[in-house]
Amino acid sequence: MPLSPHPLPDLRARLDELETAHLYRRRRVQDAPQQPQALINGRPMLSFCSNDYLGLANHPEVIAALQRGAARWGVGSGAAHLVSGHSAAHEALEETLAAFTGYPRALLFSTGYMANLGVIAALAGRGDRVCEDRLNHASLLDAALLARADLRRYPHADAPALARLLGDAATRLIATDGVFSMDGDLAPLPALTQIAHRAGAWLLIDDAHGLGVLGRGGRGSLDHFGLAPDASTILMGTLGKSFGTFGAFVAGSEDLIETLIQRARPYIYTTASPPALAEATCVSLGLVEREDWRRERLRALIARFRQGAAQLGLPLADSQTPIQPLLAGSAARALAWSQALEAQGILVSAIRPPTVPEGTARLRITFSAAHTEADIDRLLGALTRILADELSGGLFRPLERTGNAGHRL
Repeated sequence: MPLSPHPLPDLRARLDELETAHLYRRRRVQDAPQQPQALINGRPMLSFCSNDYLGLANHPEVIAALQRGAARWGVGSGAAHLVSGHSAAHEALEETLAAFTGYPRALLFSTGYMANLGVIAALAGRGDRVCEDRLNHASLLDAALLARADLRRYPHADAPALARLLGDAATRLIATDGVFSMDGDLAPLPALTQIAHRAGAWLLIDDAHGLGVLGRGGRGSLDHFGLAPDASTILMGTLGKSFGTFGAFVAGSEDLIETLIQRARPYIYTTASPPALAEATCVSLGLVEREDWRRERLRALIARFRQGAAQLGLPLADSQTPIQPLLAGSAARALAWSQALEAQGILVSAIRPPTVPEGTARLRITFSAAHTEADIDRLLGALTRILADELSGGLFRPLERTGNAGHRL
């Protein structure tokens, strides 16, 4: 008998629509350790799209700590933290992270996405008002929606607009990125802290892109602004960016952490990360705190790039962090820029809707302390050639399909 028509939507047609709109995403295969000199689909590339801001993902001391941890603890944790997966290595890392951030306690999560889901769903429920920056990371926005909270979004980094939005209504929680992942700018944390205090609300700061980069010893956005931790401020940080390993944590008061242990479903129902990773992260954390030269080098590289970009008249966003967005506008233009850089052996991702708002597609250029001045100059030279090609009308030829799908975003 012939098969009846499939009742589900035509997935192929929807995929074709993404392709037509220059919004289709394709993976690339990395065949080298995480470092600026990458090997992508078998081709050497200079990478400017990693979040390994301090160059620790391939650090020999961190690698050795992971190897020692695996020799002692094995490969997997075997169970959730609340069953039998919480090791002495996890406990030591949580204590180290608490001391590093200045909070009474810290709690490990498998990813930043799960940490944000866990915090917001544990503290806010159906109908509770949650206010968030319009450009927050997807995990913060999704968390409020999944918690069935009354989600209100305020204009980007606009503290007065947030104050007006709150009005006299009871607000349970305010959430913001510390450093915005696609724009590289900072949230106005001093003003947000005051607003949260006046409203009697929690303030959740996702500092995935600030920890390690900003503040004394890399303590992040709060320290950058001279703000001390307090009982109503919650810090979420990830370990797979500046720290070079994997995972995430939430830092806060004793009662907050105990509440998350009891109520955060992504914590309760997830297998603990490997103890060997915790061993490696403790070593990485020490390097982050001690080696200020990595942050100094980053600042110098960023300044060199921004000076060169200004001379070229490149439309950069206003960012002093390792995230340097080069604004293209349309998805087609961002994709064309990315492909033109790739043709010159440079890897920079085109960021397109829905990751960023319509009309704000960009190249998200990111820097690492492992980059060199020569790397920056090579990137600037490649961008110079792209500008010249665009002005001559040669850049926007029709994009041809390639036999190796991994060579296109």
